[in-house]
Amino acid sequence: AAGLNYLSLNPASNTLSGGESQRINLATSLGSSLVGSMYILDEPSIGLHSRDTERLIKVLKGLRDLGNTVIVVEHDEDIMKAADYIFDIGPVAGTFGGELVAHGTYKEILKADSLTANYLTGKLKIETPLKRRKAKSYIKIIGAREHNLKNVDVQFPLNTLTVITGVSGSGKSTLVKNILYPALQKKLFNYGEKPGQFTKLEGDFSSIKSVEFIDQNPIGRSSRSNPVTYIKVYDDIRALFTQQKLSKIRGYKAKHFSFNVDGGRCETCKGDGEVTIGMQFMADVHLRCETCKGKRFKKETLEVKVEGQSIADVLSMTIDQATDFFNTHQQKKIVSKLKPLQDVGLGYVQLGQASSTLSGGEAQRIKLASFLVKGTTKDKILFIFDEPTTGLHFHDIKKLLASFNALIEKGHTIIVIEHNIDLIKCADYIIDLGLDGGKNGGELLFQGTPEDLIKSKKSYTAKYLKEKL
Repeated sequence: AAGLNYLSLNPASNTLSGGESQRINLATSLGSSLVGSMYILDEPSIGLHSRDTERLIKVLKGLRDLGNTVIVVEHDEDIMKAADYIFDIGPVAGTFGGELVAHGTYKEILKADSLTANYLTGKLKIETPLKRRKAKSYIKIIGAREHNLKNVDVQFPLNTLTVITGVSGSGKSTLVKNILYPALQKKLFNYGEKPGQFTKLEGDFSSIKSVEFIDQNPIGRSSRSNPVTYIKVYDDIRALFTQQKLSKIRGYKAKHFSFNVDGGRCETCKGDGEVTIGMQFMADVHLRCETCKGKRFKKETLEVKVEGQSIADVLSMTIDQATDFFNTHQQKKIVSKLKPLQDVGLGYVQLGQASSTLSGGEAQRIKLASFLVKGTTKDKILFIFDEPTTGLHFHDIKKLLASFNALIEKGHTIIVIEHNIDLIKCADYIIDLGLDGGKNGGELLFQGTPEDLIKSKKSYTAKYLKEKL
C-alpha cells in the first residue's frame, strides 16, 4: 500500500532513500491496523513523487475508514484536497504567525482570505518563467552505474537551474550525492569521499571554483550559534555598539558585546541566559538566569544603547524589525547583510534565536542566505540542493526561487533534487530518472526542457507536470 513493493526483503537500511525510510515507518504503523488510534504525521509527503503521494492518500484514507483519527501537518496541495477538514495557521510566520486564520473543508478554505487559500485558488501563484535559460557549457557524467543506475550518461548544464526528478528510489540521490558531488570534488580539489561507480567525468570545469552541497542538517547545535553569527553580521552589530559614546568612556571593546567570552556577558549564566541544573536520574532542568533575567549580559553592558536599544533588545528583534531599525539609522552595511535572510523568507526569525531551535528547512535557507551575502564573486559555485522545498509553503517556495535566480544571475549553477511540481516547472533543464524505484529504476528517461518533457509518454513526472504548464 505504501508503494514499496519493489524493495527486496533484505536491503541494508542505509541504501534506502529518504522517501523509502519515511514510508517504511508508516507501513509499520499501518501493518498493526489499530483501531481507535490517533495518527499524527509530520509532512509524510517528504521525499515522495506526486505518484507516490496519491498512494499515500489512499493509505491515510484507509486508516480513517478503519475508525482512526489522522492528523497531518502538510504543505502538499493534493493532500489538502483529500482532507476532510483543514486548519490554516498564519497569517505569516514566526512572530507574525500563530493565529488560526481559516478552518473548514477544502471548499470552505478556498473562500478564506489567507495565503494558503490565495495560492489554492490561483489568486497568487508561482509563475512559470517566460523563457528557459540556454546553457553554453556542460558537465557530463558517462556510465553512471552505482546502486541501481543502469550505466547512464547524464549532462548537467552550467549557469542554469537543473532539476533532477523521478519517483522515490529511482536513483536521484545516488546520481547527485554519490557520484556527481564526490567526483567533482576529486576532480577540482583532489579530496573528498570515493565516488560511486562511473566511467568518466568530462566537460567545462574551468569556471567552477567550488561545489557546495546544501542539506537540511542544523547549522549549529549549541545555544550560542544563531542566524546572525552564522552570516557574520554580528561582528558589525558589535562594532556599532563599541562606537557609542558610553562604550568609549568605559573602554568597552567588541568582546564586551559577545555572550561567548568574559567581559560584558552575565557571569552567572556565562551568557547563556539560562542556568542548567543537572538532575541525577531525570532530564536536566533549564531555568531562566535570575541575575540577567535571560538577557545574557551584565546590567552595565545593557546601559549602552543605539537609538534607545540595548544589545539584548537588538538580539530579540526579528530580522524584519532589525532591517527596519538599522535602515532608519543609516546602517547600510548591516542592512545589506540582513537582506538575504529576508529574501529567503526568514524575516520572522529572531536575530539571537538559537540555531538548535531552527527547523531543517530554516537551516537550509540560512546556509543559502550566507552565499547570497557574499554577492558577486569571480569564483563561480556549483550548488546542489536536496529537496529544498521540504517544509515550505507555496509562498516560501516563491521566495526560494527568487534566491535561486539571484545566484544564477551572479553566474553560479544550481542543481536540485526535487518532487515539488511548482519548482520543477521553473527549471531550465530537467533530468528525469525512472521508471520506478529500486531495480526497476535507474534509467535516464529524459533530459531537456520542461516543455519537451511533457511530450514524453513514459515518464510519471510528465503526467503531473502537464497540469501545471
